[in-house]
Amino acid sequence: MNPDPRPDLSVPHADLVRKRQRTRAAVLGVILGAFVVLVFAITIAKIKAGMPH
Repeated sequence: MNPDPRPDLSVPHADLVRKRQRTRAAVLGVILGAFVVLVFAITIAKIKAGMPH
């Protein structure tokens, strides 16, 4: 039985996988940042509008 559960990836294939992971992480970071900015902007707009308690 093979103690390493990971498949045997060739170096070019492993590099391609890592590049896709970095790209996916960057896109997710941008989306998350945009969401934070959107929530912040909505909060500021509600505060300026004098949201009733």
